Amino acid sequence: MSLPPLPDSATWIAAFNRATDDVRAYLATVTTTADRLEETGDRGEGGDRTLTLDAEAETLIFAELDRLHADGAQFTALSEERGTVNYGSRDVLVVIDPIDGSMNAKRGLPSHAVSIAVAVGPNVVDDGTMADVTCGLVADLGVDERWTAIRGEGAFLDGEPFTAPPEERLTSEGLLELVAIESAHPRHVMASADALLEHVHRLRATGAIAIALCQVAAGRVDGMASLWRCRAVDAAAGQLVVTESGGVVSFGDLDDPLNSPLDLVAREPVVAARTAAGLARVARLPHR
Repeated sequence: MSLPPLPDSATWIAAFNRATDDVRAYLATVTTTADRLEETGDRGEGGDRTLTLDAEAETLIFAELDRLHADGAQFTALSEERGTVNYGSRDVLVVIDPIDGSMNAKRGLPSHAVSIAVAVGPNVVDDGTMADVTCGLVADLGVDERWTAIRGEGAFLDGEPFTAPPEERLTSEGLLELVAIESAHPRHVMASADALLEHVHRLRATGAIAIALCQVAAGRVDGMASLWRCRAVDAAAGQLVVTESGGVVSFGDLDDPLNSPLDLVAREPVVAARTAAGLARVARLPHR
């Protein structure tokens, strides 16, 4: 079965950038703590209580998807709040986290991002995995950095190609100098304590999986690990930024690292590093 006509990667990313501009402008108007903490009263398809911030950001992103569809693009959207929305094709899937790092956003902390990726393949809606992702954007709204990646063409920061350091930095004791952790619930941190002590010199908890992956891509940290299971919407775009920068990513199984489904179920932890040796070390950190 042939795939339907679809926008090229540059068109997708241009649309995602326009949606991000709208989300960023909206968030600039939400200035009080009370407004940022407001909830809609519903739970999103991902299971979390929906913040008004998330719902409004999602509405702005879907407005851009509506425009793409009106111009002839056919696809399906998968979003943290709305779930699956049919735009005419099950062979193209747009994976959306309207605000990755919602806890940071609602508390006024800077690290939160729009994360959007596109996956392509026969019936990718049902059968797709991280390996099917062809392009993506992670827009860090706190510092206004736009990370993008196109499969086979590289990773970009604010539209410029970048080359990350080829290897991780190690201390004189042989520990990874700086590692980002996510899903940093005290229970998961305590359960991972022995492995953290064995492999890591210093930790950083950003509070947004997509951003943490991009920090690995840029070599700002030597690895990252979600200490518990993550969802596809959190990592689909960021994992492509890592792999296109020359880094490595795995969702649970190091022998089949990108075989994680594109759905809203929290499945495996995601880990990333600059090299296979670094990946083997950070893969020991999550509590399973």
